[in-house]
Amino acid sequence: MKILVLGSAAGGGFPQWNCNCTNCAGVRNGTLNAKPRTQSSIAVSANGSDWVLINASPDILSQLRANPVLQPARAIRDTGIAAVMVMDAQIDHITGLLMLREGKKKLNLYCTDSVWDDLNHGLPLAKVLSHYCGVEHHEITGLSADHTRFAPIEVPGIAGIRFHPLPLKSKAPPYSPHRANPQPGDNNGLLIENLETGKTLFYAPGLGEIEPHVSDAMLKADCVLVDGTVWTGDEMITLGLTQKTAADMGHLQLSGPGGMIEVLDSVGQRRKVLIHINNTNPILNEDSAERGQLAKHGIEVSYDGMEITL
Repeated sequence: MKILVLGSAAGGGFPQWNCNCTNCAGVRNGTLNAKPRTQSSIAVSANGSDWVLINASPDILSQLRANPVLQPARAIRDTGIAAVMVMDAQIDHITGLLMLREGKKKLNLYCTDSVWDDLNHGLPLAKVLSHYCGVEHHEITGLSADHTRFAPIEVPGIAGIRFHPLPLKSKAPPYSPHRANPQPGDNNGLLIENLETGKTLFYAPGLGEIEPHVSDAMLKADCVLVDGTVWTGDEMITLGLTQKTAADMGHLQLSGPGGMIEVLDSVGQRRKVLIHINNTNPILNEDSAERGQLAKHGIEVSYDGMEITL
């Protein structure tokens, strides 16, 4: 099973188009040892030809150009994307669906009922796509009585991989009809299983709280690919960019008590990788003290084009 990181940045990418913070200015003018990044998305395949796209970034077209493996060119119009699975209805995870509108058949889209509701009423991309390729909605169902997991999914045409979705505590988008009334399934993670080897990857680009079932999923995984949005909870407030903390935005900060570094330390020996990294995060600077701290804890920082094989 191959996991391809198409985009590793948070919403806005890196550098962000209108940002002149130290990181963005430095990467633009070449004075910062950092890699530009597109907005977060991954693709998963068992055979290297047929892929499930996990989240559809606004940068999907540049990501497809940068990863020709997703264009197998078996016909005059072709794609390696057999299906799309979206973890939430945030702009940076769904806007790319519009860029896939030229498909020859309906877009196979896997999401929970609450995300589907957002795609029809909050930011109605499904209605827009109905005028183009259309959408074949495959509902992520089977929520357990304790609200800790959905039924496993096997995607037709993707042999040898099973997806185990689980609800996470985070925030529904600002335009969601249930922003003020969170629903299980607004934000989700995935345990992705290679049925041949038994190895698994836990993927959660938006983690606001580490609940027991999330810890259990991380402990089951051979590799965790998780939320690395900000270094401190007040990072963007300190820079004068917002009045919202990381928690307000549905993210767990990396540093400090209860932060993601502490969480990852607690899950023992397994591969640990951060994704969904905000443009303000000092870990983007590969020479920073914060990046050095991650290395001491055995934590990697994902980058566009990174490949993980399990």
